[in-house]
Amino acid sequence: MRAQRFGPRLPSSPGFWRSPLRGPWFTSVLGVVLLGGITVMFVTGLVSYAAYNPNLDPVNDQTPDKGLLGFYLFSWPPGPVWLYRLTQGVHVTLGITLVPVLLAKLWSVVPKLFALPPARSLAHALERLSLLLLVGGALFEFVTGVLNIQLDYVFPGSFYPLHFYGAWVFFAAFVAHAVLKTPAAVRNLRRMRGRENETAKEEGELVAPDPAEPTVSRRVALGLVGGGSLLLFGTTVGQNFDAPLRETALLAPHGGADPGSGPGGFQINKTAAYAGIDARETSGDAWRLVVAGRTGPVRLSRAELLQLPLHSSALPIACVEGWSTSNQWWRGVRLRDLAALVGYDDPPDVLVESLQRHGAFRRAALRANQVRDPRSLLALYANGEDLTPDHGYPARTIVPAAPGVLNTKWVARMTFGDL
Repeated sequence: MRAQRFGPRLPSSPGFWRSPLRGPWFTSVLGVVLLGGITVMFVTGLVSYAAYNPNLDPVNDQTPDKGLLGFYLFSWPPGPVWLYRLTQGVHVTLGITLVPVLLAKLWSVVPKLFALPPARSLAHALERLSLLLLVGGALFEFVTGVLNIQLDYVFPGSFYPLHFYGAWVFFAAFVAHAVLKTPAAVRNLRRMRGRENETAKEEGELVAPDPAEPTVSRRVALGLVGGGSLLLFGTTVGQNFDAPLRETALLAPHGGADPGSGPGGFQINKTAAYAGIDARETSGDAWRLVVAGRTGPVRLSRAELLQLPLHSSALPIACVEGWSTSNQWWRGVRLRDLAALVGYDDPPDVLVESLQRHGAFRRAALRANQVRDPRSLLALYANGEDLTPDHGYPARTIVPAAPGVLNTKWVARMTFGDL
């Protein structure tokens, strides 16, 4: 009698979980959505990592000792120019959109996390372990991803290795879970097809033995989850576009109106003040670009750079946080022409160094295929005017399809050659 009275108060008791919404059909619908969505997120996440060209130089490698996990890495192409804008925009926007689905899925299976005994057999123990890795990995990846988007780095260590290694652990558990559960999920969906879910009888460990009276139907619950996802999508996706759509990105730190107005009025991630740039060191009298290579270093003032052949490129800026700009009109000296100044007819890799004194990516390496592309510039102008201090005055690199942090601002030195 005492056990019956107090047992249901414990999460390990089946009677503790009384929601009539839980059941195989509800969980299966959410699982199928996550199966497709998380797979796309994983692939676009790997693509984003490849875009940094981490095998090129330790400067770009944010995940040392990756070993076999870097098996897929390839030389990131410089086109189409919107490539990184698309892949990272999909990765971030889809991740935010799936948050309500993930939370609903975790809620639907939470009784299994407290079920006793912990393991009825070796197979059951492995299943419980994979479930713990799956739940923990999902929460870790989504939480760190959202914090990174909000530029809120409260987690220990660097985001890049944490998110990279966490993704592999999570996806391994996700694949194992999908192999075990997808056939059952498909059967559940087929079994319920053409039947009213509220009146259909369901069996299984997710079904409450003593369900409470329903306040909403399962279809309504799914509608609320879908509505939440649509709301998050609508308040996030705008960061991939210009005004007025950008102003709808209420949940993105870059979702408001573009800073300022005029030719320099497009999105900024890192300001000159944040980077510690002193206007005195970027003045015409003080600033010199050092270009080093096979024939030795060359020092060029901005006035001397303006005497070189100038070219124009229409290119966007896209950042790992998911925001991007439309094409801006850049004008400057081609990187391959700068390579020719120091003895390279066939452009090699280049290491670009900034005046920036603190923060990540003060230096960045670019591959030869990026240097060779005629649209890759050391930009001196944006949209017909001198670069603003926050956009990298007196000179910055701009490379098609490259992540924003590889488009180095306030360039001080460029070293061409094998890195």
